[in-house]
Amino acid sequence: MGFVDKAKDMYKLQKQAKDIKKQLKNIHVEAETDGVAITVDGEQTFLSVEIKEEAMSDAKKLGKSFIDAANKAVKKSQTIGAEKMKDVMGGLGGMFG
Repeated sequence: MGFVDKAKDMYKLQKQAKDIKKQLKNIHVEAETDGVAITVDGEQTFLSVEIKEEAMSDAKKLGKSFIDAANKAVKKSQTIGAEKMKDVMGGLGGMFG
């Protein structure tokens, strides 16, 4: 494969990655722990936090619930992002081999 072909393939992969990034922005993932619900998008940007009244009675537990829910939401989002990027990343391996 010549340099021009590799450049074309690289451009194609960059375009695919941009398209996936746009898709990820529109994917919303929610996780809830003990009355704290957090929503993030596919790029791990926090979109909303909802705290139910019963969760507000114990500040220490509320903090832990927030952290747990946030970590769950981000992990789910990362899994979705990795799955979507798998094909693009696989295409990179053949370019330099």
